[in-house]
Amino acid sequence: MPREPDSLNQHRANWPEGSFLTKKTKWLQGLIITIYFSYLRRALAHPQCLDFQPPFKPTSHLEFCRHYEKFGCCDQKTDSNIAMRYWDIMDLIGEEAYTVCGDLVKDIMCQECSPYAAHLFDAEDPYTPVRHLPGLCSSYCSDFHSKCQSVVKYLTNSRTLQETCETDPLHFCNLINLPDQDYCYPNVVSNNDLYSSLGKVVEDTRGCFQLCLMEVANGLRNPVLMIHSGDDTHRMFVAEQIGFVWVYLRDGSRLEQPFLDISGEVLTTPWLGDERGFLGLAFHPNYRKNGRFYIYYSILTNGKLEKVRISEMKVSAHDMNIADPYSERVLLEIEEPAANHNGGQILFGLDGYLYIFTGDGGKAGDPFGRFGNAQNRSALLGKALRIDVDGRSIDGKPYRIPLDNPFRKHPDAKPEVYAYGVRNMWRCSVDRGDPLTRYGRGRIFCGDVGQNRYEEVDIIVKGGNYGWRAKEGFECFDMKLCQNSSLDDILPIHAYGHHVGKSVTGGYVYRGCESPNLNGLYIFGDFMSGRLMALEEDKKTGSWKEKNVCMGDTKTCSFPGLINHHHKFIISFAEDEAGELYFLATSYPSAMSPFGTLYKFVDPSRRAPPGKCKYKPLPVKVRGKKVPFTPRELTVLGISETPTRSPLERIIRPTKPPGTRQPTRAKPSTSAAKKKKTGPTTTAKLSQEKSKKATQQNEKKVNVSTKTQKKVPAHKKLMLQSKKDKKAPVKPSTVKPKASIKGAPEKKNIKPLKPQTKPKAVPKPNVWLQKTKKNGQEMKKPVKSQPEGTVTKKTQASSKKTKNSILAKKKKAV
Repeated sequence: MPREPDSLNQHRANWPEGSFLTKKTKWLQGLIITIYFSYLRRALAHPQCLDFQPPFKPTSHLEFCRHYEKFGCCDQKTDSNIAMRYWDIMDLIGEEAYTVCGDLVKDIMCQECSPYAAHLFDAEDPYTPVRHLPGLCSSYCSDFHSKCQSVVKYLTNSRTLQETCETDPLHFCNLINLPDQDYCYPNVVSNNDLYSSLGKVVEDTRGCFQLCLMEVANGLRNPVLMIHSGDDTHRMFVAEQIGFVWVYLRDGSRLEQPFLDISGEVLTTPWLGDERGFLGLAFHPNYRKNGRFYIYYSILTNGKLEKVRISEMKVSAHDMNIADPYSERVLLEIEEPAANHNGGQILFGLDGYLYIFTGDGGKAGDPFGRFGNAQNRSALLGKALRIDVDGRSIDGKPYRIPLDNPFRKHPDAKPEVYAYGVRNMWRCSVDRGDPLTRYGRGRIFCGDVGQNRYEEVDIIVKGGNYGWRAKEGFECFDMKLCQNSSLDDILPIHAYGHHVGKSVTGGYVYRGCESPNLNGLYIFGDFMSGRLMALEEDKKTGSWKEKNVCMGDTKTCSFPGLINHHHKFIISFAEDEAGELYFLATSYPSAMSPFGTLYKFVDPSRRAPPGKCKYKPLPVKVRGKKVPFTPRELTVLGISETPTRSPLERIIRPTKPPGTRQPTRAKPSTSAAKKKKTGPTTTAKLSQEKSKKATQQNEKKVNVSTKTQKKVPAHKKLMLQSKKDKKAPVKPSTVKPKASIKGAPEKKNIKPLKPQTKPKAVPKPNVWLQKTKKNGQEMKKPVKSQPEGTVTKKTQASSKKTKNSILAKKKKAV
């Protein structure tokens, strides 16, 4: 339960004791506490299902709870289960009660499908049990109780509710009522404020999207990137600036041994804000077969010269979670004139080529040469490069130049250049495209860090000039270059001033499955201000509109495992193999500080229908140890694990229902023979008779068998034929075992005989049941002699004597 505020406890401690604390003061105290908890309850109310997840839009039509087929908490399976429970109850209450209560009971049961089901059933607080009945408003409850009092016992197993329903209707309605009348049924349905923006991304008064987060990994040393390998294993590879790459599995655990460790080769320092280090990682599109991946990192050669190196490596042939440290093949090295603006993004486009994004060389204002490195197409700095890593060129380079590179045949340009005029692009991504229409597929988005005034977001196109150093954002930076008519630069899709942030971090267009409302939004952020932002495209005009992203408040993020805060310095964004979106941030931007955390975006307003986002990843063979994930951030609800709670029980029909609801049928004619209807009661009797017959046949088989005589009672064992005597015919005992109410044979507490001991003599029964036939029917007649099938040693001896005496008499007569 929520705790009272400290201020309330303080004031209570200062209240005087004794006579001053009058009844009126106590009443006022109780009123204040009631108002506070009513306000708290209202603040925590939000759309949520009984499985502690946001509502969703069902994939197809709901047959029973049709009011919630557009948006709610039920899919087709849940809807069918509710319908089955409903009709079971209707079969029990009879036709007359069905006419009066059918619609009321249906409305009450369908509240499991309401988008506010968790609030109606008191499931928002994971520490309290789920209600058996939804919260009903007072007037509605009184009407329901007056008409359908007899139905309550089928809707709940709670003895308290059943007893109060019979004895005290007012108390019964008070028990199932909710403190907040806006959320009790049916008021919740008619509340326009609750349903006006239902299913949409929650916005505050400033129009800021409210999203929540989930902590995925922590304790990372300045994590610069996270990517997947695209091999259907759904592993996540997280790289640290100092040169380590770690493997994270789907269960949240991290492998103890790193995938890659080149910390001895990487150039970096513990200085605050040092941009050098391990900066880029990309897996080959055919990594599942060839095991090749590519890295981008800073190095120091000859103790003085700084460079960035792009290399190819391979995974180990013996372990899929470890790179081969001796497989490095250097593709390209570029000299860096300064310690900053090192770029670092590498990725594969949909065309299968490797894209490399370099910085302009550092310092301020790109002071290198007449036009700077960025505008100089004969330099590799300040560019977007494109190469083919699946072959070698004629001039000996370990890669080929794609035939459609825009400056391949220009004598004053490097053939690797794909686009130019960039300052320091930090984090780029490829748009997967709309899951249905494929719109936007293949577009490359980049965040380009500005100089003094503006940060910008660009879409990279072949041969494009993005303006630096002539322009910064939409404004001129170098007036002479800016006024040059031959500039022909491509404007950014978005730019923002340094009052918002001073270092953009490029993001991704969301194309995942779990949060449908985010589809098509380009989500990015700012490293310095820690601000999250989004861009929404107008497909008709091609323009992009800014949408700020805020952390949801306590009400919005009141789901198990969710948090609504993050570290300030946003280093990078990431996308897993399923298309879900993440970002990495730290509280202290140093290469050695272990405060980096990986967060996952969660939209609390709407989720995908259950089962839609399921996928089967390939198995991962783990040879070493796994380090389980331990969250550090405090969640909104104070817990990190999703509570488990059993679903509402289904009503089980008794053997003899109090009433049956039979459909009206036409009466049969008098000439026709009347047939007896088998209702539920006769059906139950037939099932009991069948079970009795089955038990009788099993008892006969046990009596006949000679292999299972270990636990046979003594009085039955004497009636069986001895194993040694195989000549005499044996008939099984015809005594019927007594059956209980459920149809199972009645057990007798008779101790079995001890092994290897002779049984004691048992007196013969006075009466035996003998089968006789009368009028073609088999009957059982009591007789004072043994049945023919029962044979003992004494009867065998006496029968021999009688046979001998009869033969002797015949001889004498002859």
